[in-house]
Amino acid sequence: MQNQSPAGKRTAFVTGASYGIGAATALALARDGFDVAVAATRVENLADVVAKLTSMGTRVVPVALNLGSHSSIEQAMATVIDAFGRVDVLVNNAGISNRKAAVDITPEEWEAVMQTNVTGTFFMCQQMGRHLVGGGRPGSIVNMASTHGVVGLAGRLIYGTSKAAIIHMTKMLAIEWAQHGIRVNAIAPGTVETPSRAVFLADPKTRETMLNRVPLHRFGTAEEVAAAVRYLVSPEAAYITGHTLMMDGGLTAY
Repeated sequence: MQNQSPAGKRTAFVTGASYGIGAATALALARDGFDVAVAATRVENLADVVAKLTSMGTRVVPVALNLGSHSSIEQAMATVIDAFGRVDVLVNNAGISNRKAAVDITPEEWEAVMQTNVTGTFFMCQQMGRHLVGGGRPGSIVNMASTHGVVGLAGRLIYGTSKAAIIHMTKMLAIEWAQHGIRVNAIAPGTVETPSRAVFLADPKTRETMLNRVPLHRFGTAEEVAAAVRYLVSPEAAYITGHTLMMDGGLTAY
């Protein structure tokens, strides 16, 4: 292991970092002085965020990560630990979605979402937990949930179920790892304007219908979610664990 992060330099690993919330989070943490590892299914998709991080003078490690493969999860974490010497913060942002009526969902579609969003997220947490507990160091994990995990909506059954599982997983891990100084929290965004939502939100009728459900009558931004991640992994949030922060413009306040 060479050129590891110096003592006192915090390190973070952000998954699903090629665009949107993941990329914004990686940049926000870099501005806070972190060395940052970024992951995507295809490492070449990270070129843009890597270039931005590098231009900031940040030490960045890009890695390929397939959350449907346990060996890929192990390899990704090992690569980051080898590069930095340690990982202080893990942000589990990667995930996939599904929009389909419940009566039409196939076993393959169910398995794909659950394998990535639930199983993949858990085993990323497990790798991080093993690393921190084994090294006797505190750390912080932030899992990306969704308002779909707490409120019902037609056509979003698989995705919503997977995010509800993440919310409860966060609580369970927070309790189990509190004795080791490991904090585990989640963020549940409402609708956030990112490239992946652009086509869906481009329809004026759909956009207005969704806006009318939000008391603040606007959608969130990736940068706002990234700011919440920054807070949850900061010393100022040292007494917060097992919590899911709703970032939804008041949607779930009804």
